[in-house]
Amino acid sequence: MNKKQKKWLKRILIALALFFAVMALDELGVLASIFGEPGALYASFALYLVPYLIAGHDVLAKAWRNIRRGEAFDESFLMAVATIGAFAMVLFPEAEPHMAEGAAVMLFYQVGELFQSYAVGKSRKSIAAMMDIAPDYANIERDGKLVQVDPDEIQIGDVIVVKPGERVPIDGIVIDGSSQLDTAALTGESIPRHVEEGGEVISGCINMTGVLRVRTIKLFGASTVSRILELVENASEKKARTENFITRFARVYTPIVTFAAIAIAIVPPLVGMGAWADWILRGLTFLVVSCPCALVISVPLSFFGGIGGASRLGILVKGSNYLEALSQVDTVVFDKTGTLTSGTFGVVGVHPHGTIDAGQLLALAAHAEAFSDHPIAASVKKAYLDGQGDSPSPAIDQARIKDAAEESGHGVSATVDGHSVLVGNGKLMAAHGIAYPDCELTGTILHVACDGVYVGHVVIADAIKDDAAQAIADLHAAGVERCIMLTGDREEVARSVATELGLDEYHAQLLPGDKVEQLERILDTARGNLAFVGDGINDAPVLTRADVGIAMGAMGSDAAIEAADVVLMDDRPSNIARAIRVARKTMRIVNQNIVFAIGVKLLILALAAVGIANMWLAVFGDVGVAVIAILNAMRAMGDA
Repeated sequence: MNKKQKKWLKRILIALALFFAVMALDELGVLASIFGEPGALYASFALYLVPYLIAGHDVLAKAWRNIRRGEAFDESFLMAVATIGAFAMVLFPEAEPHMAEGAAVMLFYQVGELFQSYAVGKSRKSIAAMMDIAPDYANIERDGKLVQVDPDEIQIGDVIVVKPGERVPIDGIVIDGSSQLDTAALTGESIPRHVEEGGEVISGCINMTGVLRVRTIKLFGASTVSRILELVENASEKKARTENFITRFARVYTPIVTFAAIAIAIVPPLVGMGAWADWILRGLTFLVVSCPCALVISVPLSFFGGIGGASRLGILVKGSNYLEALSQVDTVVFDKTGTLTSGTFGVVGVHPHGTIDAGQLLALAAHAEAFSDHPIAASVKKAYLDGQGDSPSPAIDQARIKDAAEESGHGVSATVDGHSVLVGNGKLMAAHGIAYPDCELTGTILHVACDGVYVGHVVIADAIKDDAAQAIADLHAAGVERCIMLTGDREEVARSVATELGLDEYHAQLLPGDKVEQLERILDTARGNLAFVGDGINDAPVLTRADVGIAMGAMGSDAAIEAADVVLMDDRPSNIARAIRVARKTMRIVNQNIVFAIGVKLLILALAAVGIANMWLAVFGDVGVAVIAILNAMRAMGDA
């Protein structure tokens, strides 16, 4: 609870204490014994007026300001008219006094408003916490000393120093040092990420252990942390259709119930249907019940809570309209490279043939490829240095290599430890008359021969992300009818990935324009909304065309993130199902609040119109319904 809310609570508690003290004096007959029967009424009036004004002076002031601006019809106006009217009932000697009810309505209205303020503040915490990821400074070396400068002053290519406990201020590449990074604020992942020389770091992470020297690759305004802050700041500006409906509903509803209350108070006594005091009290009760606080507060709070709950999971939703659209998704279309797969080539299989083992096979291939700059050669060398061949892997010894040469389009040849080694595709083997077997794995096959004898092959492929299969299973479990992949990759690669992941269908060898055309065809057959998930520049047109565009935020291109409606900050496709569950939970809560608030209010309004509901029931119809709706709305902040 903040300072303002604490002062607010203190004022309410003082007013409540005075209210119950006056009520006790009134009920025990103390006022009547002191002032006599006629004087007790006016003494009670004056005493109840004290807690009423302490609690509600700001409501009365706000109502007056709005009336002067020509914006009278809001909850402050309704509360002011209803409570002042309750006190004014003292002018009707034949009527029961209602000062206690008038003071109680204002008091409990303020209790409800304070509760609403606290709930909104609580729901903002998860999103406000995102603002804490913004770094205050960057360390840069000048004249042999570290100087703290504003991150905006750092240029691309500058070298900054990030000490343990500091936030990484700008995206960059580590040129010296190693450390553990806390990425929880960005991705929702609790496990620290290890980085070392050559590794990429993103702004907003906390450096936990070692000192890092980082060469920046972006300006601060284009860095990850800046993009996140911009998304968070703009999220509340984009309202869902349901939220816009509630806003329009309140604007129309409030003047209607105000004039209805006036009609209830005036028309029946004018035609001789009863006493003025009775009908005026009914009209005032009608006004108290009609206050639309439960809807006006709880519906936006539900959406805000849903966006906040998603952000804690590393899922940034750019507005409540996208959260609503996400809840209605029944078809999810994926790009392949960088979305379902890692987007980088790696060794996925080492298959020795004959007496050689996997470690020896990978060592031969890595040494033969030692002088090649081809991405496939880099994958082989990395796998060898990482020990992927199940044997100790020292650095590549170039002294062991002679006569290395590339055979364009086929592979490489080299002499390693005096042995003639060939590494390449089937054409290279065929050119040297070496028989080779087919491999059942999908990918790029590097065949290896030593002294004219086939010794095995290495499989290079774009590795599927470790949670991709679980992502598809979770989406199907969440009720998504179709999971489809669009890719520009070869038919056999696409078929292999689709089969392994359990996708419902796939379309391969598509150019960027083909993806849009294919998406249009899928949209024509989708019953609900369609979400497209991608990461590349070429995905931007498809992200924009889909009902909901979802981009990979950690490694995705700026164009894709800009075009998307939802951003996954940890690049994990399994979070898509979580995002849909959060969206659906939020919409359930929104609909529950709408039905509950309108239903209870209509019932009590009807009872008030026929004289059955009194002011105390009206208090429940306003404050009670609002508090229950807000408590329900706060559930949106939790995990789905």
